[in-house]
Amino acid sequence: EGTVIGSLKNKADDELEMTMVCHRPEGLDQLEAQTNFTKQELQILYRGFKNECPSGVVNEDTFKHIYAQFFPHGDASMYAHYLFNAFDTTNNGSIKFKDFVMGLSILLRGTLQEKLEWTFHLYDINRDGYINREEMTEIVRAIYDMMGKYTYPALKGDVPQQHVDAFFQKMDKNKDGVVTMDEFIIACQEDETMMRSMQLFENVM
Repeated sequence: EGTVIGSLKNKADDELEMTMVCHRPEGLDQLEAQTNFTKQELQILYRGFKNECPSGVVNEDTFKHIYAQFFPHGDASMYAHYLFNAFDTTNNGSIKFKDFVMGLSILLRGTLQEKLEWTFHLYDINRDGYINREEMTEIVRAIYDMMGKYTYPALKGDVPQQHVDAFFQKMDKNKDGVVTMDEFIIACQEDETMMRSMQLFENVM
């Protein structure tokens, strides 16, 4: 009898999944072609997305709220703000499922080059195609705030600034005070510690 109920439940699940897929804002096939996820993974992601965001879009407040739950010991709001902007490629103040999945696809399954390009855009707060020292300091500080005092009890004073100075010196090859995408990518690939610090973002995601 267990199997009968089991198969009925599976059938109900399948039908539910089909309904959800039919009501999708974007075609699943299209997303499958554009991302590194399988159709089944996309369905699971979509269910989670709809669960958190029944309206089908995430605004910045929702995003911050979701993020705060992952980092109870720190203040994630600033990092969540920058991350939200990086996902919001259309710059309209909300993230649709497609934006979310495209970003996630790069961060989880992208090539090293793609991940670094995405991270560059995260740092380029004003989107002028360069990272300046202030922008880098903002993001690094936001990460420290988010990780909280329990993660880095030894960090006092202006450690983020020291980190940024060291990074910047290595990245800004032509010493013009800004880092281009090429400089950023080359420096990250050349320097293992820098790369490890960049890996921090993968763990944060």
